[in-house]
Amino acid sequence: MSVQTDTSSKVTNATLKLMKEGGEKIAAMTAYDAAFAMVLDQAGVDFVLVGDSVGMVVQGRETTIPVTVDEIIYHTQLVSRGLSRALLMSDMPFMSYSSPHDCLSNAARIMKEGGAAMVKLEWGELEIDMVRRLTECGVPVCAHLGLTPQAIHKYGGYKVQGREAAAADKMLEDAAALEVAGADLLLLECVPTALARQITENAKVPVIGIGAGPDVDGQILVLYDVLDIAPGKRTRFSKNYMEGSNSIQNAVGKYISEVKDGAFPTEAYSFN
Repeated sequence: MSVQTDTSSKVTNATLKLMKEGGEKIAAMTAYDAAFAMVLDQAGVDFVLVGDSVGMVVQGRETTIPVTVDEIIYHTQLVSRGLSRALLMSDMPFMSYSSPHDCLSNAARIMKEGGAAMVKLEWGELEIDMVRRLTECGVPVCAHLGLTPQAIHKYGGYKVQGREAAAADKMLEDAAALEVAGADLLLLECVPTALARQITENAKVPVIGIGAGPDVDGQILVLYDVLDIAPGKRTRFSKNYMEGSNSIQNAVGKYISEVKDGAFPTEAYSFN
């Protein structure tokens, strides 16, 4: 039986860890402005991510790569004004953490100027040291593994990661190393269900999935996908919650309920 957290109190990093320990699913979404942030907050989302996905779903770009630190700070400021309960996390954009100096300086700006309570880094060979340095400076960190959109040109497309045995073993090792370095959350994108389950069982910190099956500690989707207003082709792991809903609030509420009840994602929204 899961232990339900107090929905009236502010969600913190410690809250998310207690939710994992108590078996309560974590429901998260992206947002980029105060109005949508308020809708998500009032519906009971546990954390909101100001993702560099803003480049694609708001700015109309083909990838997340052009998004700047200043743009993330601006949207983080907007979202922070709409939140009362949910924890606020922000992406560190492409090449904003390629050196220790840039990493610490940009993370500090995103927290001090934007108001974020946690930053998210996409995994690469240098990130363990960056996670360690940020942790030493008191910055909460979410480490993003699997499909990392900032490396899309390296992958040559949006592809499921970790299907081959060697790649799966490497992701397991990376997840463990990032946790030891101080990562407070792990986010898995486009990862086979069985591998995501194994990472979640091994991790002491919460594991959030997007296209990573139902056995992780929580789920996150892009708000614009949930509302069926994202440009381009719908990703397999996203679900249109506006279908059958009479309002945005109702659609968001259905998403949260299905995550909390374990009804989302089903196999249709997962990868083998």
